[in-house]
Amino acid sequence: MNEALTCDVVVVGAGMVGAAAALYAARAGLRVVLVDRGPVGGGTTGAGEGNLLVSDKEPGAELDLALLSGRLWAGLAAEPGVARSVEYEAKGGLVVASGEQGLAALDVLAAAQRAAGVEAVSVAPDRLHDHEPYLAQGLAGGVLYPQDAQVMPALAAARLVRLARTAGASLRTGRTVTRVLRTASGAVRGVRTPQGDIHAPAVVNAAGTWGGELAALAGVSLPVLPRRGFVLVTEPLPRRVHHKVYAADYVADVASDSAALQTSPVVEGTAAGPVLIGASRERVGFDRSFSLPVTRRLAAGATLLFPFLAQVRAVRAYLGFRPYMPDHLPAIGPDARVPGLFHACGHEGAGIGLSTGTGHLIAQVLTGRTPDLDLAPFRPDRFAGRTADPPSEEAL
Repeated sequence: MNEALTCDVVVVGAGMVGAAAALYAARAGLRVVLVDRGPVGGGTTGAGEGNLLVSDKEPGAELDLALLSGRLWAGLAAEPGVARSVEYEAKGGLVVASGEQGLAALDVLAAAQRAAGVEAVSVAPDRLHDHEPYLAQGLAGGVLYPQDAQVMPALAAARLVRLARTAGASLRTGRTVTRVLRTASGAVRGVRTPQGDIHAPAVVNAAGTWGGELAALAGVSLPVLPRRGFVLVTEPLPRRVHHKVYAADYVADVASDSAALQTSPVVEGTAAGPVLIGASRERVGFDRSFSLPVTRRLAAGATLLFPFLAQVRAVRAYLGFRPYMPDHLPAIGPDARVPGLFHACGHEGAGIGLSTGTGHLIAQVLTGRTPDLDLAPFRPDRFAGRTADPPSEEAL
């Protein structure tokens, strides 16, 4: 039986960003319906590592959003029961360089980040093992980032949805959005699903990697592309990796426009015991094929950072698709082309960390308040005339 719902805002996508948008909008007093074709956290969020990072961001709009998001994450973690339920760890990050050239580039980045408000502590090569005793010998030095943190993404998305529902939001999973409803004048008036229409004067596109498809349903283009990545998971271990540790060239890989395969070693321990090993990036559409060569490269890179891992079993690997945008900035805020359409997608591999700031800013705009950050760099229509690749998976 079809049902028709009426609310103030429909948030499409129950991943981390959609959960945060629903939470902050509901706490702002709006009637919110959160809808997803699958379960909560069933897309990119469920395949993430849960990083809340400032260390990998150059000064600018994304770093400003990361700093805002970090403060909001810390605030949520201070609420009763939240930190434990999402496995929030303010463990910090350690970026290391293998040679003097890489260390010089890292020091330049760290100096610029400090000027933007980031805590970045230079670590001499003979002090690296004070922070990570099992780290490889012979590294040139590094930078410690105390503001880096981690959550367990599936748990975090579920918890934020629960908090949103406590604030009055409604959740509808297993509902594919097939159309964005518009008035005769072109303004948004809700969405259509096989189970019925959801009427609202505002729709938030939080569909992540599939944000381009949802934008197309509203009649506009948004060049969101999938960027595949693998993660290796080891057997549970006593805690030997205390920070998120990665090689300095990881930052360059994040900022790269290349569609080709790129890997750089990223290693982090978890509260549950397994070590997570990344990171790979490649644009291959929505190809879900397992790649043994990629996972071998990840394993080899990890053992260069932590030699003890050569004796540790990897028990599984998983993959996900980062929502890549051509300029590496998400689309956040109102779409000038369609009144009532808002975007909160395209965060690439940073969606978990940037979700709280994104949701907070969306709620501010929805309620007519001045956002805490200038949204001009995130403007959804900044790619005028560009379109994403044709979708190669099912519609939203």
